[in-house]
Amino acid sequence: MTDIEKTRSPEVENAEKSVAPIAGADAALQFLRREEVDGTIVNIDEKTLVRKIDWMVMPLMFACYILQYLDKTLINYANVMGLKKDTGTTASQFSYLALAFYVSYCVFEIPQGYLMQRFPTAKYLGLQVILWGICVTMNCACKNFASLVALRVLLGCFESAVAPSLILVTGMWYKKSEQPFRIGIWYLGTGCGTIVGALFSYGFQHYNGKAFRSWQIMFLVCGIVTIAAGICVVLFLPDNPMTSRLSHDEKIFAIERLRENKTGVENKTFKVKQAIECIMSPNTWIISLFTASSNVSNGAISSYQATIIKGLGYTSKQTALLSIPSGGVSIVSILAGTFVAGRTNSRALNSCALTIPSIIGGALMAFLPESAGAGKLVGNYMTNTGGAALPLMYSLAAANYAGHTKKITINAILLMSFCVGNIIGPLTFQPDGKNPPEYIPAKIAIMATGAVAVVAALVLVTLLWRENRKRDKEEAAMGGYDHVVDSEFMDKTDKENKEFRYSY
Repeated sequence: MTDIEKTRSPEVENAEKSVAPIAGADAALQFLRREEVDGTIVNIDEKTLVRKIDWMVMPLMFACYILQYLDKTLINYANVMGLKKDTGTTASQFSYLALAFYVSYCVFEIPQGYLMQRFPTAKYLGLQVILWGICVTMNCACKNFASLVALRVLLGCFESAVAPSLILVTGMWYKKSEQPFRIGIWYLGTGCGTIVGALFSYGFQHYNGKAFRSWQIMFLVCGIVTIAAGICVVLFLPDNPMTSRLSHDEKIFAIERLRENKTGVENKTFKVKQAIECIMSPNTWIISLFTASSNVSNGAISSYQATIIKGLGYTSKQTALLSIPSGGVSIVSILAGTFVAGRTNSRALNSCALTIPSIIGGALMAFLPESAGAGKLVGNYMTNTGGAALPLMYSLAAANYAGHTKKITINAILLMSFCVGNIIGPLTFQPDGKNPPEYIPAKIAIMATGAVAVVAALVLVTLLWRENRKRDKEEAAMGGYDHVVDSEFMDKTDKENKEFRYSY
């Protein structure tokens, strides 16, 4: 059994039980001041509680992420199922479909971040899932490029809420050491989405009805599933520990165990000062550079993987099946990277380790002779390790940014950077001239941007290590900091709280 003793300041002990809301403080602190009983000890088995939390939030978060990845990449599978021919879409226009999605995704990150802070997080997320499910369903009625691009813009708008919401939810429930693997679990949706999408494509290609094309049925089924998942998120995913289905004591324990994070749980007040602090931090832009550069390969492969494989001489059905190992590589990379990061507290270095195979994969695709089709296929699979670095950046942001508005801001910047990489990626695949089917410039771009990402990660590690060392020296010189009781839930930023130490 694990014991957590309530630590109360003298002012709080002398206050009335019905303490008024604390101006600017975290919602968790207001809950603790209102609900805790002075002098009591809550006896809860922490491992049992964490398992209960896992079953309460992880399946729904995984469902959201696998569906957002599957739904945005269905266009990739539909491309080899006859979508371009049926809608009169040219090769150049098709490349703009991926661009339209990520541009709208990027543009809507800032308003989405603001709205998800103002409204109950889980309910807002569930609504966005339902809305993009409707967009996916409507793809089955598209007859031309204009209708396709309009739905891609709306899809990017609604899906832009997913990753920031899931990062916030993870930070509300888990300790820093627990976050990388939990983020990795729901981020497995990328690899699993690749596998499910490939199997869907292969299965639906056997449909030969006259009323609908196979790709139309695929969009219809996936859209209905997404809408159902969104309804489940609204009904069953708790907005925060304070309003969850846990018992009273479990709620208190779930909050108290997060003190060591020093990042708070939730605050509904948007604080401009925190947003500016985030924007002015050099760490923010180094993380942004890493995320953008490492996701060029992700954008390129997620949109053009089926095209690349088919260009090696395979049929459409064979292409669908040969896309499955990419999902397997992604799953193994994510599990390995996040597990090691959680055990060693080394998120950025693990990101480097995952990016290097992606660089090698780009080299194999670009420079192996045309006769080495198997080697090029292996290189294509290896590029999927680069995308596995993203959950580690999510985890780094969750662990290193304190203050709710500051967390919202870094999440928005992080996802906007993700969009930039995914916008650049498809644009490297120019359908004109001598580029197809080899697309050598695109494969070289994967190598170059991967190298930039590795350098950015190493610079970030250096800066965070130096800042921790500086704070340790200051603390030693002062003979230790005077700890302010409940400062962990005062919605202070990592810069304001000198007791805060960065993970890297």
